[in-house]
Amino acid sequence: MTLRTAAGVVASLAVSAALVPTSPAGAAARPGGTDRVTADSFGRIAGVVLTDRTATIVDGKAQGHTTPPPTKKVHLSSAMARSEKSVVASLHQRKNKLKALGEAYSAGDTRVAVDRTSVDGKKATLRVTETTRLTYRKIRGDEPVDTGFQAHHELSFAAAGNGRWELTGIRALDEMPQINAPAPAAPKAKAAAAGAGDMPNAPEASVWPFPKRLPKDTTTGLDYKAMAEYAEKYWKNYNPAYRSYPLGTGGDCTNFVSQALKAGGWKHAPGKAGDYTKWWYGSDTQSDSWTGVNEWSWFAQNSKRVKPLKYAYQMEVGDVLQADFDRDGSKDHTMLVTYRDSLGTPYLTYHSFDTYRRSMLSLSVMLPLTKWYAYRT
Repeated sequence: MTLRTAAGVVASLAVSAALVPTSPAGAAARPGGTDRVTADSFGRIAGVVLTDRTATIVDGKAQGHTTPPPTKKVHLSSAMARSEKSVVASLHQRKNKLKALGEAYSAGDTRVAVDRTSVDGKKATLRVTETTRLTYRKIRGDEPVDTGFQAHHELSFAAAGNGRWELTGIRALDEMPQINAPAPAAPKAKAAAAGAGDMPNAPEASVWPFPKRLPKDTTTGLDYKAMAEYAEKYWKNYNPAYRSYPLGTGGDCTNFVSQALKAGGWKHAPGKAGDYTKWWYGSDTQSDSWTGVNEWSWFAQNSKRVKPLKYAYQMEVGDVLQADFDRDGSKDHTMLVTYRDSLGTPYLTYHSFDTYRRSMLSLSVMLPLTKWYAYRT
């Protein structure tokens, strides 16, 4: 998709495709009752909206891939146009806040792949996977080259008369929003989650201020570089040697971090799967602590393989970060530090919301109410 400059985003939304033609005679049918031309146009519309969002957060002119535009130029529904203008405005604010804190993006590249199209009378839905790469602007000079992610969206369409379709909504399917996504709603208050007996509870890690650097112990025998290299190799293309777990089955984040830790020297601790002092992966199953977010935390602390950190910005390459999105005391997500710059910013790589080198700064700006838990490995 062609990325536009931020200044042209709102204008482009007013004229970009949101209505697509119905099936031409003889067009090949696709599952769900729509034809290939219509399904392709749905996908191109998704590309227009998501590419415009990416362009908004890029500081300067953005270049990217170009795909053919939808078959006819039309407009978004009035409600959708208003919604996207609001999204664009919030993304401008986010870009400015990050830039003031020392992070900016000089280029972006967004591609959209259609996963599923479904038509039911005058309603249609489209599920897509967005793959975006953002180039970090060199402000200090040692920022990573880029960051990347995959995100999943569901778009809604309604028949608008004369055999055309109108885009009426877009919904994120991932729990953790990416940097070009609308700000998440504040988490609803929840009762504290039940613990697991006398299992250790890690202390919350503060994200401000930048603390004094806490170097890692180099005598552990662990290979932290190998951990990072493993995660960055398989962040998007999963290692076929391991089972993977999509979001509907609990997510793959802790499974992925466990794989990386093993690649860096963590040894199996065999035993019963439900014993939180054990950690292992087998040919047909694995310990609960290998794949479970809280269970991994309990094992890691019980075994003394980690030390909780007071500040998230003390993390170094090979350290682990966990998140409690809804602040109920039960941890929801696990990530690995795979890069650290001279300012002291850790960059996280992780699965389920497949992401490469996302900065702690970006995470803390995007998710200000999340509780973070940092571990020195």
